[in-house]
Amino acid sequence: QVRLVESGGGSVQRGGSLRLSCEADGSLFVFNTMAWHRQAPGKEREWVATVTSGGTTDYADSVKGRFTISRDNAKNTVYLQINSLKPDDTAVYYCHSISPTRGDSWGQGIQVTVSS
Repeated sequence: QVRLVESGGGSVQRGGSLRLSCEADGSLFVFNTMAWHRQAPGKEREWVATVTSGGTTDYADSVKGRFTISRDNAKNTVYLQINSLKPDDTAVYYCHSISPTRGDSWGQGIQVTVSS
């Protein structure tokens, strides 16, 4: 498995921004598809965004235009820039790595809280 360490969460007011980071171990990060998911209180975990090894991105409809996923292969890190935050974005955000050699791995999760 890939070890993933998330950072950058916190509490913000409606309309604010955060940048989540997820650093992965290992030298084969460049080959991994990376994704972010989130789980709100009392709800199922849902997919948020994906960036492939080739840099192609995809987003859930609920976050399109507000969230941006990116990666820095030199730093083994994937980012999620979150803008125009809403209270409905309150959730634990999870980093997810899909490695062709090490399978699926998940981070421990990081809390994002948006107050109105």
